[in-house]
Amino acid sequence: MSLSTQLPLLVIGAGSIGERHIEILQSLGYQNINVYRQRMLPLRNIPTDSVYCFTEFNEIEVIKPYAAIICTPTAQHLAQALECVKRRIHVLVEKPLANHPEGIQELKKEAAQTNSLVQVAYMLRYHPLMRQLKSIIDDKRFGNLLSFSTYWGEYLPNWHPWEDYRGSYAAKRELGGGVALTLSHDLDIVSWLVGELPLRWQRSYNYRSNLEVNVESGASFLLEYPSGITGAVQLNYYQKVPKRTYELVFDDAFVTFDYFQNKIIIQTPYGIETIEEPDFERNEMFRQQTIDFLKNTTLSSTTSLTEQYLRESDAILNMCN
Repeated sequence: MSLSTQLPLLVIGAGSIGERHIEILQSLGYQNINVYRQRMLPLRNIPTDSVYCFTEFNEIEVIKPYAAIICTPTAQHLAQALECVKRRIHVLVEKPLANHPEGIQELKKEAAQTNSLVQVAYMLRYHPLMRQLKSIIDDKRFGNLLSFSTYWGEYLPNWHPWEDYRGSYAAKRELGGGVALTLSHDLDIVSWLVGELPLRWQRSYNYRSNLEVNVESGASFLLEYPSGITGAVQLNYYQKVPKRTYELVFDDAFVTFDYFQNKIIIQTPYGIETIEEPDFERNEMFRQQTIDFLKNTTLSSTTSLTEQYLRESDAILNMCN
């Protein structure tokens, strides 16, 4: 079922990620894009006359959006998602779903009653090399996956050089910040790759950096899955030389995915194989995610898919709280 390009769509929040979602919707041909903002500030990259901006949330009663993309600070996500599904509006909510797990059951119940989809925007699942890793695991190309180790380190002040990082949601506990939630992509992607949720976990936080934040700036997780697979996830946003890698140990191979180099290296006793995506563009992950979300909204029942997304997010939020 194809959706009309005149379908009313809503973007809640128009910071950098909100504008990215607007651009993607426009690139897909959607023309009736409405943007809710808490303050009527100028858009940075979007022509003002190409969208309708408003600051009174109740206007959505008149607009009657078919679907919404929530791009506000983390602490606002859950309440805004709930307001949408009560109105039968499908929701793609930027990660993480919330800053704590309280309220997820209410959202799940309301979404089921209104048959509204709630999908969480962990777009790393749409990276072509991550999908290749998923196939390698599922097809048992090198036997069983035994363990993994992931590492993601970047420098928070470099993310948005045009603004003071100390005022960003990632730096403030009250906005749902902290490195664990902000970079929770990796907690999501390892469970997506493994195909199950952790049975047990341990967590330690690091507060030692000189960054002016009131949250953890480093986090380490040890995970154990029902299948026996074990793994370690390390995150920080105090590292001035970026590094982002995923290492997987199989019965018959050691596989490394270097995110910044766009390269998978497969080492076996018989040699080395390299898989690359030289033409990969980061925006394509968001584009494919949006296409998938809008396609999912056309399912006759969205309940089981919503429950899956909420179950996965509940696990992540419990690990981070």
